Amino acid sequence: MRLAVAITLTAAVFWKANPGAVARTAAHAGLRWIALAIALTILDRVLMAYRWLVLLCPLDAADRPPFRPVMRVFFTSTFVGTFLPGGGADLVRAYGLSRLNVPAGRALASVLMDRLLGVLAIVLIGVAGLLLARGRGLTLNLTIELAFLATASGCVAGGLVVFSETVATFAQRVSERLPFAVVRRVAGEVTQATRAYARFHRELAIVLTGSIGVQVLRVLQAYCLGRALSIAAPLAVYFAFVPLILLIILLPVSINGIGTAQVAFVWFFSRAATPQAEAFALSVLYLALGVVGNLPGGFLYASKHIPRDIPRPV
Repeated sequence: MRLAVAITLTAAVFWKANPGAVARTAAHAGLRWIALAIALTILDRVLMAYRWLVLLCPLDAADRPPFRPVMRVFFTSTFVGTFLPGGGADLVRAYGLSRLNVPAGRALASVLMDRLLGVLAIVLIGVAGLLLARGRGLTLNLTIELAFLATASGCVAGGLVVFSETVATFAQRVSERLPFAVVRRVAGEVTQATRAYARFHRELAIVLTGSIGVQVLRVLQAYCLGRALSIAAPLAVYFAFVPLILLIILLPVSINGIGTAQVAFVWFFSRAATPQAEAFALSVLYLALGVVGNLPGGFLYASKHIPRDIPRPV
């Protein structure tokens, strides 16, 4: 169903944007701006890797796996996740970390905290973007604002599990009622491991700051690609729209944001008087940029230095 959604949405938006106009726009793309966007993508992957490394802080120094294997797990999981449904990269990352003798609960907790703080960063940048959009007279759908509120509420709930003993106890009791003994055990371990982060305020602040930095870099990447396509929208428009688009891309309704990204870019940028052909070409380049950013993990994945027990997709 996700594949069908991705194909249907992409084809519909592509046809509406005029295939010939999209092709002409892409053919005249500025390579220097694209190269700059690629450089920013490499920088954001490095920052993401550092962010996850900091989230291993609850592990004792003696139990913490070496730096190089951890980085191999991170970069290979980003590559493998390209071919898996939503959340696949996170599961591969947690599995790879557990193969480095990290308890499964702590491995999953590090990935969940990474995801939670990443989404929170999108929300923070997005709220600033909403205010910026209103300041520029750009009107947005009420549904978008409600989606932001729902996402922010989810982040708050996750934060309460970490910092509230009452909420953590409730989550522990819920995990004890889950089906299957293995699921109950892992859920309980994840809850306890997540609670361990309550002692590491400095590290969480560092990770949140890094997460905000990643989202700023992604806005700048989109801006560079827009300049490559001669889109006239100012940088403020990208800060207003790209965080909202990123949240839509995260929705588990297609494969890796294909289709939903096209709809989102065309819908939002049309409000800044951007032609549909240019907005569609921007959406394709933006998704392609993510694939390019995952290629270092692909090189590691194909090399003999990759741990053999990291699963390979069929």
